[in-house]
Amino acid sequence: MKILSVFGTRPEAVKMAPIVRMLAQTAGVESRVCVTAQHRQMLDQVLNLFEIKPEYDLNLMRDNQSLALLSAAIFTHLDPVLADFKPDWVLAQGDTTTVAITSLLTYFNRTRFGHVEAGLRTHDKWQPFPEEINRRVAGVTADLHFAPTEWSKQNLLREGIDESIIKVTGNTVIDALQFVSKQPEPQEISQLVTAKLKNRKLILVTAHRRENFGKPMENICRALIELAARGDVEIVYPVHLNPNVQEPVNRLLNGVEHITLLPPLDYLPLVHLMKHATLILTDSGGIQEEAPAFGIPTLVLRDVTERPEGVSAGTVKLAGTETSQIVKEAKRLLDDESAYADMAKAGNPYGDGHATEKIIQALIL
Repeated sequence: MKILSVFGTRPEAVKMAPIVRMLAQTAGVESRVCVTAQHRQMLDQVLNLFEIKPEYDLNLMRDNQSLALLSAAIFTHLDPVLADFKPDWVLAQGDTTTVAITSLLTYFNRTRFGHVEAGLRTHDKWQPFPEEINRRVAGVTADLHFAPTEWSKQNLLREGIDESIIKVTGNTVIDALQFVSKQPEPQEISQLVTAKLKNRKLILVTAHRRENFGKPMENICRALIELAARGDVEIVYPVHLNPNVQEPVNRLLNGVEHITLLPPLDYLPLVHLMKHATLILTDSGGIQEEAPAFGIPTLVLRDVTERPEGVSAGTVKLAGTETSQIVKEAKRLLDDESAYADMAKAGNPYGDGHATEKIIQALIL
């Protein structure tokens, strides 16, 4: 069986890495990897960490590239790869532009498509943008849907997907997290923790989503300024390279006491920094899934989430992007031991670290 795994961003690479590694060791499978390199530098970090060498590297990242130009580039560069390899299955993960266009190309080529992390929905096509539509496109074309949770499966069933082609597997991010968290802590994190934390609590921040560009991002920054003024916390914010994030973050937060701005972190140091955190503020999808594995309460800097399992389980809470609400929710967790304990002790709804095995078993049966 010939299987092609396609991904382009760091989050995709993290979640596909356990699958790629196991496919390479699976008898009767010829596995190849194609990266679009939608995010070049951040993608390469994960490829190196998991020791993955793509057979096809499309290298499509360009400065200030529009979604239309990126989509056109994936269409024209990935199609020859499918013609060359002629895979029995193509796998892609999540909800990026790479996923949406890959799923359409597999349909055009009458090639079977497996969608990893299928069934996530907000039911609002603008939140998150463009991810909500990307994953719906993949959901229409997929021949196997690997849903991370029962909630995701129910979304697919409501859309008319045949139950026989939906497999509830858990999320491969937990498989990846277990691998990475066992690696030695990078020296840069040990030094940062020693120098900055002392008797202060670490608040880890990641915020970079398109729907938060502009006023929401400025609101988030003002909330961080107010929280830093407490004096008993150290806010560490690895800042995404997108200019729409860099400009407001550096303008408002650079030089503020008890706020440390970092360049984007590789996945390995990010995971180890997360383990030191008391509280996480994020608009990232992946961190909503990862933080519960470490028992870290997480406030989601969005109005809606396609991962409501964490909200239902009590491990994460939607805080929105209004300054006052973010500050209120963060202070409650920092000051109320009971509220903090309730979130910290909630179970992880995203699986047991065996999602990869279930996915590959479904493919080769």
